[in-house]
Amino acid sequence: MKGIQEKKIDLYNPTDDHLSLRENVSAFAKENLDQQAKDHDDEESFNKDLFRRLGAELGIFGVTVPQEDGGMGLDPVASVIIHEEFSAYDPGFTLSYLAHEVLFVNNFFHSGNPSQRTKYMPKVLSGEWIGGMGMTEPGAGTDVLGMGTVATRKGDKFVLNGRKQFITNGIVGQVFLVYAKTSKDSRRTTSFIVESSYPGFSFGKKEEKMGMRSSPTTQLIFENMEVPAENLIGAEDGALTHMMRNLEIERVTLAAQSLGIAKRCIDVMCEYSILHREAFDKKLIEFGQIQRLLAESYADYQAARALVYDVASKIHPENRNSLGAASAKLVSTQMAERVSRNAIQVLGGYGYCREYPVERLHRDAILLSIGGGTNEAMQKNIAADLKKLYASS
Repeated sequence: MKGIQEKKIDLYNPTDDHLSLRENVSAFAKENLDQQAKDHDDEESFNKDLFRRLGAELGIFGVTVPQEDGGMGLDPVASVIIHEEFSAYDPGFTLSYLAHEVLFVNNFFHSGNPSQRTKYMPKVLSGEWIGGMGMTEPGAGTDVLGMGTVATRKGDKFVLNGRKQFITNGIVGQVFLVYAKTSKDSRRTTSFIVESSYPGFSFGKKEEKMGMRSSPTTQLIFENMEVPAENLIGAEDGALTHMMRNLEIERVTLAAQSLGIAKRCIDVMCEYSILHREAFDKKLIEFGQIQRLLAESYADYQAARALVYDVASKIHPENRNSLGAASAKLVSTQMAERVSRNAIQVLGGYGYCREYPVERLHRDAILLSIGGGTNEAMQKNIAADLKKLYASS
């Protein structure tokens, strides 16, 4: 009606706080993440000083933690914004941020008790301590209930024995949320807060990886490691609920990393083919083959981005959305691999060399279809959720 203004809804920046966050994070990432990314990828080293600045300067630890508890009081959309903007410059560094912020901080805050929060939250929100999560094992990945780490009750302590595999922030972490069984034959899981200083805790070898090389990945080894019973999170054998709940925000933030990779690759492709590279006296963008690679990349990115932000807007600790999270991860991770590969093709020999970031971004993109549940697991989960949905209708 005339005289009535419709409120514009921005899916990607739903509030002024979200827009301000994006602007600050994007500026910080361009200034600080971009220049150091190649060196840390080459050296397979973690930029610990830069990581601590995320807390000291940006204050972006505890995004989903209420302000009264020291966090930002925002939502999964805010987490998606950070992961997208950071991953445009250094997905490996961003993966370590995800392990700390999503796998530890978000999970721990919503699952731990007030006493545990008082003890640990200030350290991880400031960045003084770096956190991580131990779920995957040498013989148990997607089948998390097949894990072999056992926690045996011994008075006011639990004794843990076992190994965790492919753990992000291993070596550099001081505290981990670790999943275990209370008996060898159990199909239920229990979670604990584990400090790396505990006797019996050690790190295995640092993995040499194809991509995400600026994020350290190691085994966590527990040999008769005693954990105070007060470090038990929730109830014994009761970890499955918060494990699965946290997987949903993990999957949308991994999907957001894919968005950041694709966005940067499209930028590089456009600048190269439209502004710089010529062949046969024409800019590269004038050739139909290049137009197809660029157009499909842009359209795929925009479609995946809309899905990820829509799903993120509907995720809440009390509102499960496993179907949406699995769909967002499946679509986005496949998209990022295609787009980053297209970027290499558009740049030709330059794309294959390390002068441009697209070969690194392509290597990084491949991990995202594996971590947080493989894409094959996403397909299985989507089918199972659809089966339940239609069988009950």
